[in-house]
Amino acid sequence: MRIWTRRSRVTAAGLATALGLGLLAGCSAQGSGRPDNKITVWSLESLPPRMAATRRVVHRFERASGVTVRLVGVTEAQLPQMIMSAAAAGDMPDAIAALPLSQIWQMYGNGLVNTRIAGRVVDRLGPATFDANALGLASDHGTRLGVPSDAWLQLLVYRSDLLRAAGLRAPDTYADLLRAADRLQTGDRVGVSAATDPGDAFTQQSFEDLALANGCRLIDRGGRVTLDSPPCRTAFRTYDQLARAHGAPGTQTVDSTRATYFAGRSAMVIWSSFLLDELAGLRDDALPSCPQCRRDHGYLAAHSGITTALKGPDAAAPAQYGDVVSFTATRTAEPEATERFLTYMMTTGYEDWFGMAPEGKIPVRTGTADDPGRYTRAWRGADMGVDTRRPMDQVYPRRLLDQLVEGVGRMRRWGIAEGQGTLVGALSGELPVAKAVGAMTSGQTSPRQAARDAADEVAEIAKSLR
Repeated sequence: MRIWTRRSRVTAAGLATALGLGLLAGCSAQGSGRPDNKITVWSLESLPPRMAATRRVVHRFERASGVTVRLVGVTEAQLPQMIMSAAAAGDMPDAIAALPLSQIWQMYGNGLVNTRIAGRVVDRLGPATFDANALGLASDHGTRLGVPSDAWLQLLVYRSDLLRAAGLRAPDTYADLLRAADRLQTGDRVGVSAATDPGDAFTQQSFEDLALANGCRLIDRGGRVTLDSPPCRTAFRTYDQLARAHGAPGTQTVDSTRATYFAGRSAMVIWSSFLLDELAGLRDDALPSCPQCRRDHGYLAAHSGITTALKGPDAAAPAQYGDVVSFTATRTAEPEATERFLTYMMTTGYEDWFGMAPEGKIPVRTGTADDPGRYTRAWRGADMGVDTRRPMDQVYPRRLLDQLVEGVGRMRRWGIAEGQGTLVGALSGELPVAKAVGAMTSGQTSPRQAARDAADEVAEIAKSLR
């Protein structure tokens, strides 16, 4: 999960102002200055092991191409201010790696993306070699905002051993999820771990996952905010039941939800696919700590089931939430060198790119024209983990890996299909839904009022963007 921390909508305005300053400074020529065969790349894969893996790929590219690459790791919290400052100074990077959908749409809305470079790369590689849904989410009516590289999915992870003992079905509907949360809750174990932190995008992501499952839409094609519709009110009410009635007390965060499940004190957890290597005991600083896990770090992985798509009572079909990240060329990118870099990362360097953390980097380019399944096959056998590395297909069953690959094609996101991608980008700064969920689950407001409050704030943000 790659998210921006909470920001004021001043960020969006600041980006536009910064862009204007860059134009006045004569730095908007979209790479028309004298090419020097040197590019700067920012990467949101900024954790030390992933930066090291990226540097190895970059060094091979430099030797093969003669292009010099300055690689800079950027955290989610740093990115908004860094973009503003760089645009104002006329010193934008040439490309950004692992840019999530909300951020790419926000940059696109502020004129900071070179769509021509992305379009040429996708055309050269062949649009048919990409997952069509991922390509569509990172496009504006055929205009490529970036080159989609990989995706992660939001999952419901549950204790399959406890469900079997209680005679319960796998929770893939609202009704089964609520039933499991109620029946599996005991004195020392909560039914489910779900995020409630009002200042964390993880809360908004977790709620959107549940809301999409019930057919709850952010906005309709006419531009009317629909968060106060009956399907959305049901989603708010259900999330409140899960997080408040069947969850741990206090504000729940991305770290606390994982820790509670890993300690065996929660029967279920809503988390992203980045959890899978940690669940298998392959990362020393996030090892499962349940009583059985002390003898066997892989105990939870062996006794957990995973639901990739939920269905609510108002929905016609199950839905899958997730995110697609892209390699994105900026407005001032040096065209030729940047295009060569993006092409290399999606061809020769691609398996190493998604192989650095395959549990959360499902390749959205599935293969080549000559070998359509090449990258999907490589992904299945890629080593996962940090301190211990094991092939994914030796840790998890083929059925789950199939579900993850198929989930990319089923992935849905609020607002993008309705042509409201810029609004989606703006919401990543304000987090109106996370704030409404936090107020609701702390008992400050009712689910119905939370839906109204979220709808009102989203409508205000949408109005400010017109």
